[in-house]
Amino acid sequence: MADEARIRLVVNADDFGSSRGANAAVLRAHREGILTSASLMVGGDAAEEAAAIARENPGLGVGLHLALACARPVLGPGQVPGLVGGDGRLDASPARAGLRFFLMRGLRRELAAEIEAQLGRFVRMGLRAGHLDGHCNIHLHPTVLGLVLERGRDWGLRSMRLTRDPWMLNLRLARGRHGYRASHAMVFHLLSMFAGRRLGRAGVGHVDRVFGLLQNDRVNEEYVLGLLGRLGPGTHELYCHPDEGAHREEAEALCSDRVRARVRELGIRLVRHEDVARVSANGRFR
Repeated sequence: MADEARIRLVVNADDFGSSRGANAAVLRAHREGILTSASLMVGGDAAEEAAAIARENPGLGVGLHLALACARPVLGPGQVPGLVGGDGRLDASPARAGLRFFLMRGLRRELAAEIEAQLGRFVRMGLRAGHLDGHCNIHLHPTVLGLVLERGRDWGLRSMRLTRDPWMLNLRLARGRHGYRASHAMVFHLLSMFAGRRLGRAGVGHVDRVFGLLQNDRVNEEYVLGLLGRLGPGTHELYCHPDEGAHREEAEALCSDRVRARVRELGIRLVRHEDVARVSANGRFR
């Protein structure tokens, strides 16, 4: 079978570095399961440990998990006063943060400085970004995306997540939470339509389809098994949040014997973003 016709799947763990439990789950799922990639939060409580794990496991693809909401900034609160609250943390509401990014153009300087600082810390950790995505998918916000792409060439940025989780397919795979899933499918479909054109013009790649958004920390064994059988030819990403605590079910799904056997049975090629980062004119991997 020609490589173009293969089913290729990036299996990515978000929130790498957020806690020691998340780090332990990433390491186990990479060594014993199907995890190929992780996105590192450089301001997380266990970011240095995560970087050490990445350096010691070169087969694990690692990218920057840009955090501009629901996290601590890398810069001091005095350097980004417009981005933080009285507790010195970034806005706990991604929707409210996004609205402020739209309406308050004066925040662009602080946003640019924080984005630069996060990437700088990532590089100083001895890592090379195979991809970039965002905590709560904040990287698709038009203001944030523009700031990232302004410097993307200098950073050697080749791949970003275009978060389009097919709504109709998700309906066949999962139950409940219809309001959440419908609203997120619509919002991120529109954001991805806008972002996809900009990524293509910038020469930054993206996979064909992304799964995990509509599950919202519910990527369990049943869901993964159902998804694997419905992937068509092309390059796809499944992202999740494995943890040895709150999201242990996701870690177990990635390490499941049934899931690994299904991957082999279907001939799915597990890859990292950097393995497939040859970009076509429309931004898709080829």
